[in-house]
Amino acid sequence: MDWEQVFATRQSRMKASEIRELLKLLDQPDIISFAGGIPDPALFPKEAFANAFADLFSGLQAEQALQYSVSEGYLPLRDWIAGQMRDIGIDCTTDNILITSGSQQALDYLGKLFLSPGDTALVGWPTYMGALGAFNAYEPSYDRLDPASNRSAADYVASAEEAGGEVKFAYTSSDFANPTGITLDERARNALLDLAESLDIPVIEDAAYQGLRYDGEAVPPILALDIQRSGGIENTRTIYCGSFSKTLAPGLRVGWAVAAKPVIQRLVLIKQAADLHSSTLNQIAIHRVAKDGFADQVAKLRDVYSSRRDNMLAALEREMPEGVTWTRPEGGMFVWITLPAHIDGATLLAQSLETERVAFVPGRAFFADGSNGNTIRLSFSCARPPEINEGIARLGRLIRSVA
Repeated sequence: MDWEQVFATRQSRMKASEIRELLKLLDQPDIISFAGGIPDPALFPKEAFANAFADLFSGLQAEQALQYSVSEGYLPLRDWIAGQMRDIGIDCTTDNILITSGSQQALDYLGKLFLSPGDTALVGWPTYMGALGAFNAYEPSYDRLDPASNRSAADYVASAEEAGGEVKFAYTSSDFANPTGITLDERARNALLDLAESLDIPVIEDAAYQGLRYDGEAVPPILALDIQRSGGIENTRTIYCGSFSKTLAPGLRVGWAVAAKPVIQRLVLIKQAADLHSSTLNQIAIHRVAKDGFADQVAKLRDVYSSRRDNMLAALEREMPEGVTWTRPEGGMFVWITLPAHIDGATLLAQSLETERVAFVPGRAFFADGSNGNTIRLSFSCARPPEINEGIARLGRLIRSVA
């Protein structure tokens, strides 16, 4: 059987995640890894989940947890999320919320909902590679989203028509973005809404890291600003994607989408066709842990991760040669490094693994056009201070040798 001849054309756009491959290196004890943008498993609320599952299976709710459920998601969890959303300026009801199997599933569904082959998605340069992976299956073109630019809506339309379709949405990670760690300020968020209104397109707000702020002033979510402008969530164009993966436990795969009801209703239809509903058992467990200890868990994460971020920024200041620059994130898990123009991140990674035993993610994979090879992403979330100091010293030594 020649499988290649029967695969759909869309499969040619699907590529293995460089990060998924690099995660395999975590099993090698001599590797210092700044590669995977994953939470530190030592910080998972393991006891809280053990108690939640034990209590669940010792009571009558066990039958509910093991049964089919509604596609929209477990109602008490959606109620709890609605309260959290209201706390950050997003006034919504449970009917505006869909539970997904991680926020990654929400991105896939939104690509399926909006993109026809040849349509254009506006994304950051760079942007989250998982978003590119989710959207690629629907065969879009990409154009550069830069809220600070003076580019006109008409220019975006003309470029999309030349590519064979229409501009369908703008995607952004507004707080502590993966991979750059950069946060959009309120002016940039309003500029993005202005552009979206001019183009009459939705905005997809990826808020996976929204709760992990370590310093600086919190900025209202784009959806909150949209509600202020429009007078209510039913009049908005922004779709907010949240996740428990970075705060409670990624292995349970529980995320959510918040939007006007017509969007949620369409996403529910997609979910019914895809997997019927997210795991009832996991949703109930997440709800039990979140309602009793979410604030304390997030406070613990902020304390640990902010210290590791500070440690990495100090090590970079100390060890990096002239010509290397980096971002200084106010939260999240990432620092974005720009190398001298002649240094390719993928080549540097191969050298680093061979000689220095330090892992990171080459930056080219975060660009829709595969450009900007002289960039790399470092994550500080899983590295202890001694590993950060040693790993950055090794990396600085390697960069000096090839500069």
